[in-house]
Amino acid sequence: MGEIIIFVSNCRLIMRFLYFILFFVLKYSFWVYFRKVRTHNSLKEFFGRTIYISNHCASFMDPLAVASLQRPIVFFMTRSDVFTTLMKPILWASHMLPIFREHDGLDTRKKNEQVFDTCAKILNYGRNLLVFGEGFTDDVFIRRLKPLKKGAVRIGFHALEKYNWKKKIYIAGVGANYTEPNLMRSDCLVSTSDKICLNDYRADYESNPNKVIMDLTKEIEKRIQEQITHVQIAADAPFHEMVQQITRQGMHPTSSDRSISLETRWRNSQKLAYYFNANAEKIRSEFANLRERLTEYNSKLKAKKIEDSDVIEFQEKGRFSRSNNLLKMILLSTMAFLGLIHCWPIYKLVKSFVEKSFKREVFYGSVKLLLGTIGMGVINIPTIFLFYYFIYPSWWLAFLYYCLIGVFFLAMILFNGSFIVWKRKGGIKLEDLKDLSAERTALSQEIEGSELNVLK
Repeated sequence: MGEIIIFVSNCRLIMRFLYFILFFVLKYSFWVYFRKVRTHNSLKEFFGRTIYISNHCASFMDPLAVASLQRPIVFFMTRSDVFTTLMKPILWASHMLPIFREHDGLDTRKKNEQVFDTCAKILNYGRNLLVFGEGFTDDVFIRRLKPLKKGAVRIGFHALEKYNWKKKIYIAGVGANYTEPNLMRSDCLVSTSDKICLNDYRADYESNPNKVIMDLTKEIEKRIQEQITHVQIAADAPFHEMVQQITRQGMHPTSSDRSISLETRWRNSQKLAYYFNANAEKIRSEFANLRERLTEYNSKLKAKKIEDSDVIEFQEKGRFSRSNNLLKMILLSTMAFLGLIHCWPIYKLVKSFVEKSFKREVFYGSVKLLLGTIGMGVINIPTIFLFYYFIYPSWWLAFLYYCLIGVFFLAMILFNGSFIVWKRKGGIKLEDLKDLSAERTALSQEIEGSELNVLK
């Protein structure tokens, strides 16, 4: 642990250099991975002595999203068990610091005290911390906030005491929102609450520290809930998702009206969750039949290998065609071929490694994004020299071509997606579409006429 303190104290410039490389590269990677990326109430300053306390719904994707999509420079508090031999260099380069839990071994308390001292130094230098207050991620992605732990607020007051309350330290809530973090070309929105200045609570803290820490933890928990879609009862989350699927006005990953802005769909998703939380008994009783029918509808889709988007297309256009998918493949073919050359081997290698190494699917998207970005970036460096010596002797054009490899990869993914849809559509029976369309229309009308239509 002494090495951590020395590394942070004496090598901060090196860490910032590596951090900024990832900071800019990940912006590009997020543009490739997500269809839409937005921030809400994002803070503009780089520094600020603020502890950002975030939800933790998507494993490694959360620190990548919160840090790369916002301006403040942050150091991350991360579970110590992820500092494996393979991941440690990457985590260090990303400003991550370990936090030790009881089952991590002996001297956990002592190790964390040293980490807290390191955090105090970071805050004193004007940098920020990012803490995932829930402490763990659900096995599957779910739109909710689990109860927060008190460690983040404790870190803030520890820093104030260590430096005699001379500088102001703040806390703020952050919400990372995804339509589906493991699905490429989904959407991401990060929202930040207003700050709370811990110095304002000095008198109360010195009188009763435990009460102040508990009260502020509850307050920041409330503020984080306001930045996300929070379904209080986990068992209701699938029903919430299916209602969004039918209305197409929320954050469903594949059945959303793209003409509606991501911010509006995020707010609509929140409004529906507010209704669920305020009417938990009614959701379980009065809407039990609707829940069952929605589940049955999705089971039919799966059994017949039809997507809800296919039914929507049939409803909107009155017909079913594969020509658009064929046209997309034709237009993307050249860039997709370049993506195949530059990216396919590392893509398959990373995909295979992640899915074999991680038992929890919630880790898939984030680890693939991170390892894929690093792997594709490193393995294609020789492309710059090959371009210069064999295609055109211009270093600027060679570097530009290298930077476009991410675009080629995206074209490859879009081409593959269009091919899969084109192939799937070829096996769909018109009679099945008609039956599912009628069923979907009935479900939509029932939701629109009920209290679940929170936008009426």
